[in-house]
Amino acid sequence: MPEISRFYGIIITMFGDDHNPPHLHIRYGDYQALVTLEEHIIKGEMPKHVLKKVFKWMEIHQSEIVKNWKRLQAGTEAQKIAPLD
Repeated sequence: MPEISRFYGIIITMFGDDHNPPHLHIRYGDYQALVTLEEHIIKGEMPKHVLKKVFKWMEIHQSEIVKNWKRLQAGTEAQKIAPLD
């Protein structure tokens, strides 16, 4: 599983053969969700305090996340992104 970041028990992954729109897969304990990069549409369930952290991380690392999506779609390996401090 191509994990791109991990912080506060939150695991964020992206897949190269995944469908559009660009999105992240998030796991936290028994919760799983999908969050789109542009509209932040959420599919699945995730505690609100976790989503707040994920959205803050996404805001900080927006360009790196988009670059990773493009790399994966081109068949190149994703790069790790710094966790939320």
